[in-house]
Amino acid sequence: MFIDVHELELHPLDFREDFRPNAIDLGAELRQLTDLSTSGRADLLEERHGTRGAVIKDIRIVGSFSAKLEISCARCLEPVVRDVNRSFDLLYRPQGVDASGAEELSVTQAEAEIGYYSGDGVMLEDVLREQVLLALPIKTVCDDTCRGLCPHCGLNLNTGTCSCKEERSDPRWESLKELRDKLQS
Repeated sequence: MFIDVHELELHPLDFREDFRPNAIDLGAELRQLTDLSTSGRADLLEERHGTRGAVIKDIRIVGSFSAKLEISCARCLEPVVRDVNRSFDLLYRPQGVDASGAEELSVTQAEAEIGYYSGDGVMLEDVLREQVLLALPIKTVCDDTCRGLCPHCGLNLNTGTCSCKEERSDPRWESLKELRDKLQS
C-alpha cells in the first residue's frame, strides 16, 4: 500500500491491512507464520523550515501491528515462535530537506527520530518491515538455560551430551605453556 503525499493533502488516510506470509520480505532469518495485521492512520503535517520559511510536507504514520513469527535460536538454532505486537508513531520527511552545504551536522534527538522518503510518499510495507525488525530482540534464545551447540561436533547440547573431548586450553597459548613448563623443571 502506497501512502501518497498528494492524497494526504486532501484528507488523512486510515488503513487496515492484513499481509499474508511472504508478502513482506523480512529476511532469510525470519519466517512469518500468520498474517501481519496492521491498522492506523497517516496524516500530512506541514511546517515551515529554514530562514525562507519553505513549507515541508512531513508524513506522520500512527498505528500498530501484530503477527506470529519464527526465528532461529541464537544458541542452538532451533526454531522459536514469538508473538510480536507493537505500536508506532513515525514521522517521515522529504529526503534532502535537512541537507545543507555543510559537511558535518550535529543531529538532535528529535531529528534522530525522523525517517526520510523520496518521491511522492512511503510504502506501508517498508514501514512495517522496519518496525517488525525493530520489535525483535537482537538475539533470540529458545530458553534462558539453552546450552547451544557443541563447537566441535555440532550436537544440540539441550537434547544430549556429546563425546567430544573438551579442549581446555587455547592453542594460541601453547608456546607460553611450554615456556612455563621449562621454567618449572
